[in-house]
Amino acid sequence: MIDRTSSNAYWKANIRIIQISLVVWFLCSFGFGILLRPLLSGINVGGTDLGFWFAQQGAVLVFIVLIFVYARKMNKLDREHGVEE
Repeated sequence: MIDRTSSNAYWKANIRIIQISLVVWFLCSFGFGILLRPLLSGINVGGTDLGFWFAQQGAVLVFIVLIFVYARKMNKLDREHGVEE
């Protein structure tokens, strides 16, 4: 029963990390790039407004950062639960 409890805790933590990552990516891509674009239009970044920047580059850069953050967090979670490679 201890193994099953540990397995459930591992997958619960894994799903939580995925959910947080998806929310962050959604906010950066859909939220800042589409929904909040008119509010961000007055802020200039690299010669263009911030909303356009998020729609064109920001969402992709945030996705790349999320990949590395996810890998680091999963390595830490794997070590905590004794399932590292």
